[in-house]
This record gives sequence, C-alpha cells and structure tokens, in this order.
Amino acid sequence: MSVDAVLEVGYKLLDRGVIPDFVIRPVIRALLRQRLREINYGSFEANHAAKMKWIEEVKALDTIAVLTEKANEQHYEVSTSFIMSCLGPYAKYSSCLYPTGKETLEEAEVLMLESYCEKAKLKDGQDVLDLGCGWGSLSLYLAQKYPKSRIVGLSNSSTQKAHIDSSAKSRGLSNVEIITGDVNHFDFGGSRHFDRILSIEMFEHMKNYQALLRKVSTWLRPKSSSDSDSSATHSVNDANEALLFVHIFCHKNMPYHFEEGDGWMAQTFFSGGTMPSHDMLLYFQDDVTLVRSWYLSGENYSRTLEDWLARQDKNAEQGLAELEKDAVAKGFSKEDARKTFNRFRVFYMACSELFAFNGGQEWGVGHYLYKRKQ
Repeated sequence: MSVDAVLEVGYKLLDRGVIPDFVIRPVIRALLRQRLREINYGSFEANHAAKMKWIEEVKALDTIAVLTEKANEQHYEVSTSFIMSCLGPYAKYSSCLYPTGKETLEEAEVLMLESYCEKAKLKDGQDVLDLGCGWGSLSLYLAQKYPKSRIVGLSNSSTQKAHIDSSAKSRGLSNVEIITGDVNHFDFGGSRHFDRILSIEMFEHMKNYQALLRKVSTWLRPKSSSDSDSSATHSVNDANEALLFVHIFCHKNMPYHFEEGDGWMAQTFFSGGTMPSHDMLLYFQDDVTLVRSWYLSGENYSRTLEDWLARQDKNAEQGLAELEKDAVAKGFSKEDARKTFNRFRVFYMACSELFAFNGGQEWGVGHYLYKRKQ
C-alpha cells in the first residue's frame, strides 16, 4: 500500500473518531519533528538565505491573501453555536494568557484582552478598528470597556457579523459597527481613519504583507500639521500618534506556507495559510515603523487549546446537535456533522502539541506595535 493510500485510510479513521487520543498525540509530535527537519537547511547561513528568498517571494505576489473562501469554510462559517460550545465566555478564538498556568479559560481570556489594551495604549474616546474581528471577543470587550470609543470590526464572514451584531444588541452596546469584507478588495478609500488598529490572528491567513501593511497604514489617522511640526521628542506616548497592534502565532525563526501537499492540517484547517516567523514582520516596514515587539511562550496557546478541547468534550451532545442542525440546513448529512466534530477535536490536539513543543519556545505568539510612517 502506498504512503498516500495509508494516509487516506488514516484520515478517514480520524473523521470517524475511532483513533484514541493517546495514539494521535505521539503521531502529531513525530510530524512536528518532521516539520522542523524540513525547515532546517543545516546552518544559520542557509536558514537565513531561505528566509530571505521566502520574504522576496511573498513581496512579489499579486494578492494579499489566497483561498479566503476556504478560511470561512474551515473555521468561520462553521455553526456559530458549535464554536461557542468550545470557546470561553468571551468567545476569544485565539491564544489566551496563562501567566501562572492555573488560570481558568475566562480569566486567561481577560488577561490577554487586557494586555492588548495596555500594549496598544488604548483609551476611551478613540476610533478603533478590529481587523479580522472573529466572533467579536475584542470588539465587544473594547466597546464595553471604552464606552466613548467607536469600535469598527472587519470580518470576511457574514455569520460572524450576525453573531456580533446580535451580541452587541443584547448587551446594549451602540458603539460597535461590523463590516463584512475581504481585505484583498475592501478599502476605506480615505473616508475613515483610526487612532488604533488591532489585528488578532488574522495575518496568518495573509501572504503579501508588504501590500497588506501598505493598505492598513492608510487607515491609520495621519498626524496633523501641528503634530508634525512638534519637537523631535515626539513619541508614541503622545495622544495623537495612531498605532497598529498585531498579534500572530509564529515559529521562532523560520516562516513557511501551509500547502496542500503538507497533509491533514493544510488540507483540512489551514488552506492558504502562513506560519510566520517571529521576526518576519520586521522585513515589511516600508509604510509602518516597529515601535516594540514581544514574544509569549507557546504554552499559553497550548493551555488555551486544551481548555477548548475539554469544553468541546464536556458539551459534546449540545455541540454535535448544533452541527447536525447546521449540516441539514445546508444540505449535508449528520455524518458530515460528526466528521466536523471529530476534525475539530484533532485540530485542537494538533495545535496544542505544536505550541507545547520544546516548552513553548519553538512555536509561540508574537505581539507587535507599529506607528505609521509620515
């Protein structure tokens, strides 16, 4: 039997949920070691040359993102009720923060959201864009924390917009506006500017970061002429400085693409996706200037994913029922719903093992603060 045939059988067994977790996890760790061998070219010199080639290639792409419809299919337009059965109370679909490792998921959600507020220097009264707003965890949190601020969220998913609009209405929040648009084509066209733009785990779906940051930089509010004429000691502590804050997951030093031939993860959950390196965004500063960066251990994300997996299992009956209802409404079968349920379990396990690898020092989370170049 060929390798492809063996893999096909294995994927079918995963979809049926018949392979025990204690068998799946060591296989995942073996695949991670294989990935590390694939991105190691034998020396720092060779690795750096490969990275520079990768950077040059993505700069030359004629599109900001690829396969954006796949991201919706694989993540963002899956039954909202099912996703809510896995996530914490703030519906944060990205890494949370566990400084002691003993935090509950709810506590870890708030700690990470608060860290954004501090690092991005948010304050009440600002115009804020949540770029790639997911199910609204950040948009809704900021709208409540900063009632005088105007929060705009941009999402490529109509079901996410519907969920956020409904949540904002139920909470009595009138300072939230959600726009549906593909960042490849959507542009404010100079009609709106923001004091702060925050993007949480959206850049991993992108390719040409040069074009992306060029576009996003035009959405940051320019400094007024009086600001430009101020002293050379002007800094980001100045209230008039517009800032971009980015949260990504990343490998410690090598960026790479998720390609169809890579196997289960690329085909099932991350088609067209990118694994950035922690330093990758430093090579795209034509239109923005880095102010500060941070690295957070991958153990934070691993704990997040284990909490999601535990909640999915705890709420399995409810979650599966929601998937079945959604599948029937879309003309699919209940078998398709169970396949989706089992795939999410494997997805959470695979990502948890990845971020836990090497004590969270191989893959982790990067935070970056930028200002617009004038």
